[in-house]
Amino acid sequence: MIKLSFPDGSIREYPKGTTAYHVAEGISPRLAQECLAASLNGETIELNRPIITDGTIRLFKWEDEQGKHAFWHSSAHLMAEALQEIYPGIQFGIGPAIENGFYYDVDSGETPIKESDLPDIEAKMIELVSKKEAIIREDISKKDALKLFGERGEIYKTELISELEDGTITTYHQGSFTDLCRGPHLTSTEPIKAIKLLSVAGAYWRGDEKRKQMTRIYGVTFPKKKMLDEYLVLLEEAKKRDHRKIGKELELFMFSDMVGKGLPIWLPRGTALRLRLEDFLKRIQKKFGYQQVMTPHIGRKELYVTSGHWAKYGQDSFQPIHTPEEGEEYLLKPMNCPHHCEIYKFAPRSYKDLPLRFAEFGTVYRYEQSGELHGLTRVRSFTQDDAHIFCRQDQVKDEFLKVMDIIFIIFKALDFDKFEAQISLRDPNDKVKYIGSDDNWEKSQNAIIEACQEKGLKTTIVEGEAAFYGPKLDFMVRDAIGRKWQLGTIQVDYNLPERFELEYTGNDNLKHRPVMIHRAPFGSMERFVAVLIEHTAGKFPLWLTPDQVVILPISEKFNDYANSVAEYLNDKDIRTVVDARNEKIGRKIRDNELKRIPYMLIVGEQEAEKQEVSVRKQGEGDKGLMKFTTFAGLLTQEVEKMINSWNK
Repeated sequence: MIKLSFPDGSIREYPKGTTAYHVAEGISPRLAQECLAASLNGETIELNRPIITDGTIRLFKWEDEQGKHAFWHSSAHLMAEALQEIYPGIQFGIGPAIENGFYYDVDSGETPIKESDLPDIEAKMIELVSKKEAIIREDISKKDALKLFGERGEIYKTELISELEDGTITTYHQGSFTDLCRGPHLTSTEPIKAIKLLSVAGAYWRGDEKRKQMTRIYGVTFPKKKMLDEYLVLLEEAKKRDHRKIGKELELFMFSDMVGKGLPIWLPRGTALRLRLEDFLKRIQKKFGYQQVMTPHIGRKELYVTSGHWAKYGQDSFQPIHTPEEGEEYLLKPMNCPHHCEIYKFAPRSYKDLPLRFAEFGTVYRYEQSGELHGLTRVRSFTQDDAHIFCRQDQVKDEFLKVMDIIFIIFKALDFDKFEAQISLRDPNDKVKYIGSDDNWEKSQNAIIEACQEKGLKTTIVEGEAAFYGPKLDFMVRDAIGRKWQLGTIQVDYNLPERFELEYTGNDNLKHRPVMIHRAPFGSMERFVAVLIEHTAGKFPLWLTPDQVVILPISEKFNDYANSVAEYLNDKDIRTVVDARNEKIGRKIRDNELKRIPYMLIVGEQEAEKQEVSVRKQGEGDKGLMKFTTFAGLLTQEVEKMINSWNK
């Protein structure tokens, strides 16, 4: 017999070799029907995998991420099986589940796969699903795996196998299709009821621009057709909210091939928005005792060798800049933290000086592959709202809690009211990927866990997702249409202070090593603005929007009055513009609705005579006539009310 522990704390005994399906069936036949996968001691497994040891078990349904992952991973194999039947000799790369669906990278040789081919592939997938094929897992030796895939001429799979350790290789079979895969999967294709292949894109094999460009096919599946229909409606809404489209319409940012791929250029309206966000955070940081600093955009290569960034990210950085001086090399900075370490070293530090909090809106540079670039969310130049806190060991938890407070203020101010937190720890089975001692890692990981417990913050703990120098807490925000974005990160670091030999004099008059906390509530200004655009559909909060008011004179005769009202409002710090075009008022209203300016003030003869304005509010229509001085007072109160609500 074996003992299995459940999330509610109960423990039950089962015959050795039982399966998660039988466990679910023993609880409820309906639960067994709805389960898609399970986990044993944190490892996700198939429902039919024999369980031979004691452990903690969890059962996953569609509502659970692990359930969706198994469902979509199996769907990727189903698509590959369909492709194999339609395109004999097709070569397969990798086909993972992703956040919303799955993809498979394939090499179809001389027969390119186009968007117009997707309906035929979908139809073949539906035909295969009707067969309710079992999905069978098999452990296989490296020798047999190389033989199996080598005989089939699968060059991409054999390359992957050659890098694996013997005894760790598994395959999955369904129908006539066999794939190299770690799993987990469904036990059969039967639960897949609704299928939609979404798009075709190019992707270099293993992300290397020097390797073969493969075809990446994206898809999504659901256990019910209604779910697919709802998802497709969501996709249409997402297209309307695309930050690239809205950013162009509102003239916020641009890209230029002459300047370079992935290098965003902020236009006047976008710059005004971004600077307002920066000022907002600077005011908060001032209350929390931060000092602003500024550092160069480049640094000596040795700086990043010392920090470890060169070894870790050197291949993803822009290549070194060689100066006329022999042997001298500089890098466009990939991170701000090494520069801040040098600021710390500028003067002797005492325990009384700590904590020191250095903040910088620092622009950094990463060489992302051109195929991975995407609007503002994936760029080669971006500005982090970076700060580094240098503190004593006994101050770590308190400083961590204060950073969490800053992030909560930001989320409240920008209506990000749905968020989750993820604690990312190092992989205990692969410590070679990380720098620093086991003792320091234990201290830093425990500090994060304790701070979250003290805040009562619900978190998910994920092993293997830590930064190479320390664990971190990431905030996952859901936007207005339910999509999840990673915004805001806090990281505890005992390692960079070691590498840079940072010290302070303690109250015992001895030298001690400070702890370093990395912190970026926005993450990067570019990505944050992109998410904010898509969250609000370009209808920014009144306190933040580049233009709060637009005045629309009915004809050119009333331009002088419109300009005088605009001058008064701007003097009251109400951001106002005048649409003085010689167009009909209906056209002006329509055009400015598209610009998403919160308030429109229409002025004509009656308004000019009475010193009034006719007020229209974005999305709500006419609000009536009022004195423009009264309007100014009401608008100021509205902004102050917003600010006071998140300043409490």
